[in-house]
Amino acid sequence: MILESALLDVLPGREDAFLGAFAQAKPLIAVQKGFRSLALRRCLDEGRGARFLLQVEWETLEDHTEGFRGSPEYQEWRALLHHFYAPFPEVEHYGEPLLTA
Repeated sequence: MILESALLDVLPGREDAFLGAFAQAKPLIAVQKGFRSLALRRCLDEGRGARFLLQVEWETLEDHTEGFRGSPEYQEWRALLHHFYAPFPEVEHYGEPLLTA
């Protein structure tokens, strides 16, 4: 299992529009080969209400980097969501947990 993680800094005042667009975009990723789950969380720290954490679980790294990113659905995802970010998020991928509690 691979965990994709991205901090999404949404343009201030656009949070509700972003959440609406994300609801539209979610089915585009959910049908992808290797997709397992996703979680979108809003930052609760003062002054950070426009920051979101997106975490997506994939079966393999290639399911995300080649499969989803190479799909027609990704082009729709980009059109729905990418104009909300400033700066554009850095996406990172993590392997299996080394420690859990």
